[in-house]
Amino acid sequence: MELANTLSQDGESRGGVLAHLERLETQVSRSRKKMEEPQSAPAVESALGTRIHELKRLRDKLRAEVKQRQASVKASTTNVEPDQTLEITEQEILKRKRENVKAILQAYRFTGISGKLTSRGVCVCISTAFEGNLLDSYFVDLVMQKPLQIHHHSIPVFIPLEEISAKYLQTNIQHFLFTLCEYLNAYSGRKYQADRLQSDSEAFLAGPLQRNSLCNLLSFTYKAEPEGQSFPFCARLLYKDLTTTLPTDVTVTYQGTDALSTTREEQRAAHENLFFTKPLHQVFTSFARKGDKLDMSLVS
Repeated sequence: MELANTLSQDGESRGGVLAHLERLETQVSRSRKKMEEPQSAPAVESALGTRIHELKRLRDKLRAEVKQRQASVKASTTNVEPDQTLEITEQEILKRKRENVKAILQAYRFTGISGKLTSRGVCVCISTAFEGNLLDSYFVDLVMQKPLQIHHHSIPVFIPLEEISAKYLQTNIQHFLFTLCEYLNAYSGRKYQADRLQSDSEAFLAGPLQRNSLCNLLSFTYKAEPEGQSFPFCARLLYKDLTTTLPTDVTVTYQGTDALSTTREEQRAAHENLFFTKPLHQVFTSFARKGDKLDMSLVS
């Protein structure tokens, strides 16, 4: 019994010891794992810390550069007064306008428009012509400021310069010059025709030529035969469009007490058509060549 008890006790003792050893082994294994984990964590943490530090350093550097640039821009704008900034802007605009006018003058030179730069701006010269004959020249002295201004000019008072300026000078200087050139060329052309009629065809006139300063209303009495005894015609030419050299309204009447014959009426109608379609001096040139018999090719 004692042996059995001793064996039993030894067996339990051995079983208890083994179990205890297993437990100790398990504890040791767990302790090792716990000891290994803290060793790897600091390495990862150290790498992350280094990366974070590098990113923070880069962020601070970028912030410093941004602040430096902002300070530089602020300092440059602070040194320039608002009025000075506005003045510089207006100067640039006026400089561009001046260069634009210069380019226009170079492009329009063949049309009779020329000019030269002045201390104030530019002086534009418009030379008029009709049928290849060089006529009068006019100038407009422009001041390059905002708004553009006309300092001096030699444009006749009956040319609507103010109206043309109000429409185009500030918005489209090309159109301003082109329109002014149209008016002046048309005026010079009408004046040229009236002067030629008085000087070269005086023999056809039965009285003085009446005209206004703009030469857009002409009235005269004439004979189709300078040496003939026929009754004269009375003509009234109106130029409603001031940019043209041909009349818009023509009235020709036969001055006489007798009723118009069919031939005279046809002649009167043919004269009207000629005045509508041909320059004034050309009409009387045809009378001189053909006498009372009109050159009907001129009518077509």
